[in-house]
Amino acid sequence: MRRAPLWGTKYEMELNRALSDLEEVRERLARVQRFEGYSAPAAAASGLCAVLAGLAQARVAPFAATHGQLQTYLTIWFSCAAAALAINYGAAAIWLFSHRSAHDRSQFRSAAISIAPSVILGAAITVALCHAGAYTLLPGTWFALYAIGLFASRSQIPDGALYVTIGFAALAVAFLATPLTGIALSWWVVPLGFGAGQLAIGALLWESRSHA
Repeated sequence: MRRAPLWGTKYEMELNRALSDLEEVRERLARVQRFEGYSAPAAAASGLCAVLAGLAQARVAPFAATHGQLQTYLTIWFSCAAAALAINYGAAAIWLFSHRSAHDRSQFRSAAISIAPSVILGAAITVALCHAGAYTLLPGTWFALYAIGLFASRSQIPDGALYVTIGFAALAVAFLATPLTGIALSWWVVPLGFGAGQLAIGALLWESRSHA
């Protein structure tokens, strides 16, 4: 009768050790899957680009409504998107140039494949919406597709990015399925999502690298 508590204590210690080992394995697997080519400065720079683009829109077409304002709106945000893609993919290409192992190339391919559908569909749907004159649906659609891209890449980015993903999804719903659609082309809408979101991702990447 006296040995039961000892057996129970030993079993509990072994269980705790096994759980600790499993957690360590999980963390190691997460580090292996995480794509190290994502750049914190590049993510933050693309977020800053969105903020600056929003300020530029605020000066010339703060609430895009007329044909001329809509063309200006599209010019500003297409230019911002191109700059953001160049910054982030450029940083990833520079990383790949100095990391040429099979594992690094595999990581790069996985990251590219994860986000590519959102980028390609985003371009196609944007063209379709512009052709149909449904400009007010653009920001919500961009938010939705980026949320999908982040979710698809969830194993390759810091865990905290899940909250950013949820934020983009919430903005997508807000600007696609509520009366906020009426103000979707306001100068502050896209910076609210991509400015704040990319700055947050940059901070999360920086934090994860500093604790690696």
